[in-house]
Amino acid sequence: MSAPIEPRTLAYVAERAHAVVDEVQRVYVGPRTVPELLLITLLAKGHALLEGVPGVAKTTLCKAFASTLGAGFRRIQFTPDLLPADITGTYVFSPREGTFQLREGPIFTNVLLGDEINRAPAKTQSALLEAMQEHQATIEGDTRPLPTPFIVLATQNPVEQAGTYPLPEAQIDRFLVRLLIGYPSARDERGILRRFLEGSPQPQQVLAPEQILAMQQMVGQVHVEEEILDYVVRLSTATRQQARVFLGASPRASLALVQAARARALIQGRPFVIPDDIKALAVPVLAHRLVLTPEAEMEGTQREALIQKALEQTPHRSA
Repeated sequence: MSAPIEPRTLAYVAERAHAVVDEVQRVYVGPRTVPELLLITLLAKGHALLEGVPGVAKTTLCKAFASTLGAGFRRIQFTPDLLPADITGTYVFSPREGTFQLREGPIFTNVLLGDEINRAPAKTQSALLEAMQEHQATIEGDTRPLPTPFIVLATQNPVEQAGTYPLPEAQIDRFLVRLLIGYPSARDERGILRRFLEGSPQPQQVLAPEQILAMQQMVGQVHVEEEILDYVVRLSTATRQQARVFLGASPRASLALVQAARARALIQGRPFVIPDDIKALAVPVLAHRLVLTPEAEMEGTQREALIQKALEQTPHRSA
């Protein structure tokens, strides 16, 4: 059993997490839960998928978040003609040296922004799978580790838009959370216009890579009671038993929910997970992993509504 986290350390982590969200919100006008979820994803060693129509500040949000981390940042604009080597890199011949040298692709960074990821075909999208799961990239048979920390922030336009490809289920499952970025409220949109007229502020660095790695290790020290594990299992089971769901939450989804809940507890200054952590994260962690029946797809059933239904039907204490 790992040693408990000192209260002073917990308070410092919570203060730094609060500062990260504050800095992001100097640039990004929207719900505070959105940058919080990005930070939770980073500390849980996961990846985030941001979905929304063009022009709702998905890319701005990702850039602002990366700026607070003091880590390497690269951006890939996904297009239909993008090749896997454009992501991972390739060996090129150097006439001066007389040898082939590796030209690393943009994936060799700490924060990778994959803009409009569903505009590239499945073969190119699959180039990210190994990196997202194993934190390594294989280039012409040579496997190289990626820098740490490492997180993929991918933006996606709705599938019904022209020129997009639906992401493979195996790749969707690699994203710890999916965030739906909608249109801002009238008040928020007015705030966006005002900031643009006055000159958008630049977020300041709040964390350093070594601090992020230390916080990621602390996530593993957050305590999870057996009762919480039972609650997660019952919740995942409830998603599999719904009539409109063809494939419910998998054991990997359950693991992701527990890990995200530990990260949420940490940034709130708690050394243990509570049921509210599970409830707050169930929709962003589980909804995108559900595979609906054809009838449910045709009727436009919302996956988020199905998760909410499962939450309502599943008490956090066993009978």
